[in-house]
Amino acid sequence: MGATLGTRILTWLRGELVGTDPYGNRYYRLKGDKPQRLGAGRFSRERRWVIYNGEPEGSKVPPEWHGWLHHTVNEVPQPHPRYSWEKPHQPNLTGTPQAYHPPGSVLRGGHRPPATGDYEPWVP
Repeated sequence: MGATLGTRILTWLRGELVGTDPYGNRYYRLKGDKPQRLGAGRFSRERRWVIYNGEPEGSKVPPEWHGWLHHTVNEVPQPHPRYSWEKPHQPNLTGTPQAYHPPGSVLRGGHRPPATGDYEPWVP
């Protein structure tokens, strides 16, 4: 489904594409948006948003883009080489066929090893 009609119109009229992540999500900011003084030493922030590739799901946003969207960092994330120990970003897979089901889970067949005899139930 993607973005709502209002978001598509805003993006088309006033959006400035700043980047795309490896998953096809596109990141925008409002063209010409300047922080404004709100009083008492407070300022507004630049408006930023994402158009998801596919179904909208917040966990699809990689950490570096999450930081930019939420104004944790001001620099637009640039592609960088990954370390060998870094795993690629994965969205939350709960409720999908790729979700993790531990051994013994009902969703995995419900078979688990028998009790070893070291368990004693509490009796009030």
